[in-house]
Amino acid sequence: MIQSMTGFGSAEKDGCRVEIRSLNHRFLEVYIKAPAFLNQSEILFRNLIKNRFKRGKIDVNITITEDAGTDFKINTDFLKGFFVSFKQLQKDLMIPGELDINTLANLRDIFIEIRPKYDIDKTGEVFTRAIENLFEMRSREGETLSKELLIMTDIFDSMNKKIKDLSSKTLIDTKEKFLERLKILMEGQEIDSSRILQEAAIFAAKLDITEELTRIESHISQFRDLLSNNDIIGRKLDFIVQELNREVNTIASKSSDYNISGLAVDMKTELEKMREQVQNIQ
Repeated sequence: MIQSMTGFGSAEKDGCRVEIRSLNHRFLEVYIKAPAFLNQSEILFRNLIKNRFKRGKIDVNITITEDAGTDFKINTDFLKGFFVSFKQLQKDLMIPGELDINTLANLRDIFIEIRPKYDIDKTGEVFTRAIENLFEMRSREGETLSKELLIMTDIFDSMNKKIKDLSSKTLIDTKEKFLERLKILMEGQEIDSSRILQEAAIFAAKLDITEELTRIESHISQFRDLLSNNDIIGRKLDFIVQELNREVNTIASKSSDYNISGLAVDMKTELEKMREQVQNIQ
């Protein structure tokens, strides 16, 4: 199933809430914000994400309510040592002032985190549910993107067919104009027919876009197949769009026909729309 790289999933149970946001990214990058007592589970959380997603910037936020959070106690040994040492320093240097509870309360490391009241296994359960919700949303978005891209591909394909029809007529018209001008230039002179055929062949080859049109048809077929048969296709689709753009540029540079040039511009516009959508696919 095709996935978008953008989405949101969340789950909550017994004081634990997990929110996961996913955005476009070339690779898979995971950022986890969670209470300190869950640090031991971070590798597990990352592996759960890697098993479900291959690309995207994924931000995870895990919060625990106060009632389900961690218990703390005062670090009395630290406070006693600090108080005695500070009092001795105050005496040795004759520093005036009083050391009160407000000063002690502002010290770092005054609290010690003890056994959390919250069951870590429950966090894993909520985390897994949030991942599944994100997966479902990315899949729904991926399905929508796939349908939109198929519509764009049909539009692009129809333009290619129009150019193919026009190119046949353009070659005939160009050939006739070439012969007319040649007659005018060579009027009253001896004509080397082999030389004329050689020059005409070179001229026709420069204008012929049959090869480009055929490659475009092949790329379109590959594009449609990928949208139908794969789930990790973003980079492959992006590559095909680049190849299509290259062929259209060649057609635009070769053609001297106004209608074909106009269609080439429209094709590039449609390709840009396709490229923007492809950037969202895993």
